[in-house]
Amino acid sequence: MAPKEDKKEIIIDNAVAVFAEKGYYKATTATVAKAAGVTQPYVFHFFTNKEELFKAVIDRAFSRIYDTFSEVQAPANTLIETMGRAFEQIIQTHRDEVLMVMQAHAIVEPGIREHVKKLFLTIFESLTLKFENAGIPDAKQTASQFIGTGLLITVAEVLDLPQLFHKDDHFKKE
Repeated sequence: MAPKEDKKEIIIDNAVAVFAEKGYYKATTATVAKAAGVTQPYVFHFFTNKEELFKAVIDRAFSRIYDTFSEVQAPANTLIETMGRAFEQIIQTHRDEVLMVMQAHAIVEPGIREHVKKLFLTIFESLTLKFENAGIPDAKQTASQFIGTGLLITVAEVLDLPQLFHKDDHFKKE
């Protein structure tokens, strides 16, 4: 990776933490720049504005989830549980990114809202196809429930409320 690309990745890495901690509206490009050890104009060298930086950060988070789910290989009777464990691993290893995904749908800026809508739809469609290909009945409903369970798990994790779900069977197909 070229040094310039290294700096861009460092900016994105630090932006994840800043957006996860402060939220979109309280985070500033100046805060991201300081965290990344660069100047604010250097952030603008890569990203037109805060919205574009946020989109780059949220793209990374969604890509990680999408790629993880795409790579899961398991028989139909354990596919959902296996994918659920993969999601729990993402929460453990990339917590800030998951926090970003959790808050992204609540941002009212039209450009971000539309961008996040497309990302969630992509995840939904890929899950539906994966479940259909595995022969899981009601693939669309199962994909919706899977996403809903993931969001509930994320809320429980963020708020430290493990009682919101039963850890042993929250991703099992009924």
